[in-house]
Amino acid sequence: MSDFLDLAGIGAGPFNLAVAALIRGKSLTHRFFEAKAEFSWHPGLMLPGAMMQTSFLKDLVTPVDPTNPCSFLAYLVEKKRFYDFLHAEQRTVSRREFADYLSWAAGRLDSVQMSSRVQSVLDQGAFFELDVHGPNGRERVCAKNLCVAAGKKPNIPQCCRPLLSDNCFHALEIALRNPDVSDKRVAVVGGGQTGAEVVINLLGGHWGCPRQVVWASRRSNYLPLDETPFTNDWFTPEYVDVFRQLSPRRREEIVADQKLASDGISPATLAELYRLFYRLAHIEGDSGRVVLLPNRALVGLSCRGDYQLQLENNLLGEADGTEWLNADIVILCTGLREALPPCLAPLQERIPRDEAGRLLLDDTFAAKLSGDSSERCLYFLGTGRTSHGIAEPQLSLSAWRGAQVVNDLLGSEVYDIRQSGNFMKWVTQRATQVAVA
Repeated sequence: MSDFLDLAGIGAGPFNLAVAALIRGKSLTHRFFEAKAEFSWHPGLMLPGAMMQTSFLKDLVTPVDPTNPCSFLAYLVEKKRFYDFLHAEQRTVSRREFADYLSWAAGRLDSVQMSSRVQSVLDQGAFFELDVHGPNGRERVCAKNLCVAAGKKPNIPQCCRPLLSDNCFHALEIALRNPDVSDKRVAVVGGGQTGAEVVINLLGGHWGCPRQVVWASRRSNYLPLDETPFTNDWFTPEYVDVFRQLSPRRREEIVADQKLASDGISPATLAELYRLFYRLAHIEGDSGRVVLLPNRALVGLSCRGDYQLQLENNLLGEADGTEWLNADIVILCTGLREALPPCLAPLQERIPRDEAGRLLLDDTFAAKLSGDSSERCLYFLGTGRTSHGIAEPQLSLSAWRGAQVVNDLLGSEVYDIRQSGNFMKWVTQRATQVAVA
């Protein structure tokens, strides 16, 4: 049995790395357990030219602790590329460089324990007991508090699950699979940033020269990410505070309305795509190489030699909009879904949820097990889209989120996470009387 920990972290992705970087040196014993032997962050999406949609200053620590040795700027200095980085005048960085920064940060944190899979978590009254299978064998770890940030799982449409194979797979795996698409008909399903990047690399010959690329999306068009200044105010601590005061129903409505603030295609990527399509159609005379199908929902998939995709054309409204598409390869760019790690199965029935099955979290991202009267906390990071707003599953507030957890554990404001008043007044003090003209 190990020493008793104040905090055990399950998973060592960006969200828990932020907590680990901010809690280092504080008077709390802590360890973060990661099943992978080496750190990696979505390695299957490391495509040539893929860029981040979040500023590099919104790293693991800078917004709350800019002198922290795990900042992106410290990474640039240690890698001896600070001036080159400045001269490149990049508004955002490549996904590959940001992943390397995260790996660098993980390597600087002694509390991150790789090759350590948490098999189960048991409730022992005043503490949690973790069964950890690590590099030195099986270990029993006891911790007062848990911080769960084990990432998300590929969202696979129900009709595709029985047919997953080397020729039908989620895009999260594409850079690891490196499929040979030479002279193949490729169907790309999903109209977000990942779908756009896959299409660019398909038409650029990264995996061979396909005969045809068909890009289907449920959305009404290939829509841009809204990254304008006022929209970005939704990704601030002040907005989260106001969002928390709303009713669950109103929160859900707002998050749906804000979809393109976090789930659109970067304008620069859209411009690159359009120039690519223009060149194919008008310069190279190969207009049939790419086909765009907006307003199409994938409702069925079968395989008889090749794949038959059943699409529903939503533009037609009540009319029969069923369409069929044949393809040799199907790439699912259908996003990720929230999923708790299997090790929490013994606690599942006691984790509080709303009527829709979503986690009920307090302001500090903590949940209380039903019937638990102790002071321990079970934190969930990256799972509170409808409880904390559109920024919760995103990297934008990683540092602020981690500081919330550390402050709560220490019971004091170790990190000042308040901001000075900004332009936006999301709510104002209501007058007790309303004048009637």
